Amino acid sequence: MRTAVITSAAGRHRHLTLQHLGLAAGSYAPDVYVVVAMDDPDLGAALAGRLPAATVVNCRVRNGNLPLARARNVGAACALERGAELLVFLDVDCVPGERLLQRYRQAALHAEHQRSLLCGTVTYLPPPGPYGYRLAELPTLAEPHPGRPAPATEELLRSEDYALFWSLSFAVTAKTWHAVGGFCEEYEGYGGEDTDFGQRARAAGVPLTWVGGAPAFHQYHPVSDPPVAHLRDILRNAETFHRRWGWWPMTGWLHAFADRGLAHQERATGRWVLGPGSECRPSPGERSGPERTRG
Repeated sequence: MRTAVITSAAGRHRHLTLQHLGLAAGSYAPDVYVVVAMDDPDLGAALAGRLPAATVVNCRVRNGNLPLARARNVGAACALERGAELLVFLDVDCVPGERLLQRYRQAALHAEHQRSLLCGTVTYLPPPGPYGYRLAELPTLAEPHPGRPAPATEELLRSEDYALFWSLSFAVTAKTWHAVGGFCEEYEGYGGEDTDFGQRARAAGVPLTWVGGAPAFHQYHPVSDPPVAHLRDILRNAETFHRRWGWWPMTGWLHAFADRGLAHQERATGRWVLGPGSECRPSPGERSGPERTRG
């Protein structure tokens, strides 16, 4: 099964370099490695002369908002043109575990799970020491994210909770990618596009399977919680998601913005808009929706 790894990046060259080293050290090397540069003309230099050889393609940024959904679609199209039968998507901050590609391939070849949206575990790493991260030490530095399933090493765990899907590390066969239809490109900037992809998979009848033994390690970088710098993106993308699916995603962030007077939900329309509001907000026990950490 010809396997492609697809990553999108704008900056984060050091993180991308460690991802590249992780792929080179893996038990199975990708047949295709596509890196989508979102208006980053210097990205190719960070990968030059290294194996596995990377194909760098550009994805233009419009209106200053990173086109995360479109970039993944561009990367998938490039990989499919090169004959990929299995598409493995990794966030630029994610370093693959030694057996990540091997386990995704095994799951994709399994008769019961080959049509699945395949998700591996993701561990958020602490800040690196003065000499950076060492690949061999990554599994010892932290546990997988507690908000997602963590199946045993050889386990394939079916789930019905598509709202827990995230795009930091996942894999689909070419046939499943076409069945889902890729990422919705109405989303621009931060937030919502991966939750939408999970719902597209659910609507297409694609099972969701968590893959044990396919860890990815998310390299540390500073984040704000809630991500105030992405306030406008999140409000815009949340409204797009609500229009498409009828419920609000990212509610933890939306209510955190409301608590800070940065946004509110209009009583008359139900829309989330910028600025403080006078409407009563729900108590914490009434707040619903999956929480995630990402960045």
